Amino acid sequence: MGPTNGGIETPILEKEISRILQRVSQEGGGYAFACMAAAARDGDARAAEAARDMAWEQLHCGPWHSVMPIWRDAYSMACLHVAKHHFAGGDLEETLKVLDLGLIMGGSLLRVDIENGVDKVMAVLEERENRSDKAKFENGDGKGSNCGAGLLLSSLDFNEIEVLGSLPPKSLSSKLVVKHAALSLEGFLQDYYLLGLPVIISNSMDHWPARARWNSLDYLKRVAGGRTVPVEVGKNYLCSDWKQELITFSQFLERIKSSNTSAVPTYLAQHPLFDQIKGLRKDILVPDYCYAGGGELRSINAWFGPSGTVTPLHHDPHHNIFAQVVGKKYVRLYAASLSEELYPHSETMLCNSSQVDLDNVDENAFPRVKDLEFMDCILDEGEMLYIPPKWWHYVRSLTPSLSVSFWINNSEGG
Repeated sequence: MGPTNGGIETPILEKEISRILQRVSQEGGGYAFACMAAAARDGDARAAEAARDMAWEQLHCGPWHSVMPIWRDAYSMACLHVAKHHFAGGDLEETLKVLDLGLIMGGSLLRVDIENGVDKVMAVLEERENRSDKAKFENGDGKGSNCGAGLLLSSLDFNEIEVLGSLPPKSLSSKLVVKHAALSLEGFLQDYYLLGLPVIISNSMDHWPARARWNSLDYLKRVAGGRTVPVEVGKNYLCSDWKQELITFSQFLERIKSSNTSAVPTYLAQHPLFDQIKGLRKDILVPDYCYAGGGELRSINAWFGPSGTVTPLHHDPHHNIFAQVVGKKYVRLYAASLSEELYPHSETMLCNSSQVDLDNVDENAFPRVKDLEFMDCILDEGEMLYIPPKWWHYVRSLTPSLSVSFWINNSEGG
């Protein structure tokens, strides 16, 4: 019997829907969408799917930054209509997938309504799982729902000799990033933030619930296993075979565990996962260091992946507190003043990325890189790395790894 009691409808204001339909009707292809959306509101499941397909096409008609914002809101609305029909039919997994796509690809106007729908589906799924666990226990099984039991990372996942051999030339042989235990806010501000210097901070995230929970596959699957997430497949975003996929978090975790050195890595990179999955957001805390300089927190992103994932040499415009929750990563940093010597791409979309592949440097094409000064480190779990704005950095996962980045605007508003 499907979970039809009450549906997943939430108090969507009529003026919001009318605003979306009115504005989208003025865009190319918008009139046809408005007709389908109106039929979807009246209960036509096929019209709901058609409207969602129309909005999806508009989202993929060019570069993401060129998509009209109204089409993202239109996609959100269509996702709500489609999810309503799946929920009424008892297909909770498909309902959740559709709502997640609305969160990932949709606009902000109906986001609260989609989040409320997710909460309702998750509550039904949790109740169903609790009933299943109870039945297993009463039947003498006693194991509950431990099908996902196990560790994401074990001691066998780190072979020091093998790992060190995979690093770029000259790694860990020159200047290491300074490390401080429980660095005071004043010390961080005066000695690193204001001077624009990197630093590793240890013993400052031991109280995060994530530190005790995220190495458990059972926990991660229970909290987020059925959720759909965007992942990158390929060596890195500068490679021609790089692509993006949408898979469930459980499927992603299986790829992490089954990954080997010859497999194409799958990386959940720079995704606002914690805006999407509130259960994981509760496991992390914003470090006080994020507010030391008077700036504002801009975004919190997840960087989850297997050993061997690489973020190529690039720089970001914001202060970055990079927290290593599970596993180890190698990080190499070059000062912002060395930008020209690092041969940035000329294309606007890639101007913050270097043409230099540190894993295979072409010294004939990029002769100035060879003798550039850098600092580097192995970032262990439980440590945070401060990366100043415009500092170039290369990152390689040495084990299965779960990391969180906190981007902070400059206090001047930059």
